[in-house]
Amino acid sequence: MVNLLSRLLFFLLSLHCFVACLATNTKNITTDQSALLAFKSLITSDPYDMLSNNWSTSSSVCNWAGVTCDERHGRVHSLILQNMSLRGTVSPNLGNLSFLVILDLKNNSFGGQFPTEVCRLRRLKVLHISYNEFEGGIPASLGDLSQLQYLYLGANNFSGFLPRSIGNLRRLKHLHTAQSRLSGPIPQTISNLSSLEYIDLSSNYFSGTPSSDIMCEIPKGILGDLRRLNRLYLDNNQLSGNISSIFKFNNSLLQEFYLSYNNLFGNLPSCICHELPNLRMFYLSHNDISGNMPTVWNQCKELERLSLAFNSFNKGPMPGGIRSMTKLQRLYLMGNNLEGTIPEEIGYLDKLEVLYLYITIA
Repeated sequence: MVNLLSRLLFFLLSLHCFVACLATNTKNITTDQSALLAFKSLITSDPYDMLSNNWSTSSSVCNWAGVTCDERHGRVHSLILQNMSLRGTVSPNLGNLSFLVILDLKNNSFGGQFPTEVCRLRRLKVLHISYNEFEGGIPASLGDLSQLQYLYLGANNFSGFLPRSIGNLRRLKHLHTAQSRLSGPIPQTISNLSSLEYIDLSSNYFSGTPSSDIMCEIPKGILGDLRRLNRLYLDNNQLSGNISSIFKFNNSLLQEFYLSYNNLFGNLPSCICHELPNLRMFYLSHNDISGNMPTVWNQCKELERLSLAFNSFNKGPMPGGIRSMTKLQRLYLMGNNLEGTIPEEIGYLDKLEVLYLYITIA
């Protein structure tokens, strides 16, 4: 009899836990539904009727267009609404999607300030809001997204600085803020991001503070600490500094390095490819690099594209040894002070497709 009562008590307790857990899960998915409906309410234009015809309480949230749920927790896991031509502002209620891992709003027309409430989503790994019309500053609380691995903010109307808190994102692999009207110095804290593989900070106004004419240097040590980096885009800014100091590091993975359209000066070292043995693309055009054009060719076995155009190199012939760059496809050396004859070695570059020299023939 005692054994029977014990089994009955255990059954009742189990049933109570099941009902309680079910109620909790229902409440949570209801929270997600409310957050998404609040998001929908601020959409002012939905030309393809992706949300207006689909996001309805008559169907499960997990079946809504662009929404994916986590089967284990029964919560919204991802919200992917890219390329839908949606217009409006982003509701701060998205910050209630506490199980969200992916938020992708790429290539729409969302405007206004990006809500800081989204920075409460501590499970978030992917945040992609490029190609929109967001304004104002990038929130410092972005650094609270400790699980974030992919951050794309480019092609918006942001203003102000890239916050120092970006250095808290220790798991970040991709950082993209190109064409975002950001200014001020590139924060030194980026050197904390040892997992970074890709950085694109191009086409901004990175220089000094907005209230001064001080030009900032590329943060010292930034490249030496980013050992996994394979693509780095810093072109089309207002960065200043001596080019020779940038290459005092060893990064065997870096393949693409873009520095064109800045205010870099000094002599270009000849050890570029010794420090960067896998470099495939190197763009340094439209700066103020001076001195003799170095013989970089002998060590740059992997280079496919090289641009040193429109700098201030000393007058003289084109350096020899170019025959060593057997993989070279594009070479831009115009707008310098080259003179003399075109080296016969160029004829051995059987993969060369584009050649710009503007050499004065002696």
